[in-house]
Amino acid sequence: MIRIFVRHEVSDFTTWRRLYDGFDAERRKMGVRGDAVYLGAENRNDVTVTHDFDTLQAAQAFTSSPRLREVMTAAGVVGKPTIWFTSQA
Repeated sequence: MIRIFVRHEVSDFTTWRRLYDGFDAERRKMGVRGDAVYLGAENRNDVTVTHDFDTLQAAQAFTSSPRLREVMTAAGVVGKPTIWFTSQA
């Protein structure tokens, strides 16, 4: 299993969450097997998301998807997200 972490600032968490939740079925079709959302303790617009994939290739395809970028822009992601790929030790 591969887990990616994505951290980004959003302009409004409520708006972001609505679009994130609305993208769930598409995320699943793109290979996401599990996910979680975390907020900064002092800033609700500092969002970290995890997504689980079966393979590194699936995770990389997801993060480079034009559709993902489109949804992130519509959801109010500010700037470029920080993304890292991990596997369980």
